[in-house]
Amino acid sequence: MSTLQASAGGIDRLAKEAEAAIPVRLPGEKGILVIGDRQSGKGIAITFWEDEQAMRESEEAANKLRSEIAEGSGSEIVGVERFEVLVDQRG
Repeated sequence: MSTLQASAGGIDRLAKEAEAAIPVRLPGEKGILVIGDRQSGKGIAITFWEDEQAMRESEEAANKLRSEIAEGSGSEIVGVERFEVLVDQRG
């Protein structure tokens, strides 16, 4: 999970950059979810992986992609955390 802080009114730029990066699939990646708060400019990108090993093996490429998204949107990377999916009830 990556947390980014966009400038005031910059959440749309962050969303656009993240959407443009979606076709860049990393090995073992199962998808991405990007959520944001338009008032605060805070955005969170959650990536899903086949397994922990796939996530760990793609960290260097993911770091590069994350930096490119932040730079292209004028956002700052606030933090990166890793979690395990415990429950998934999407459609």
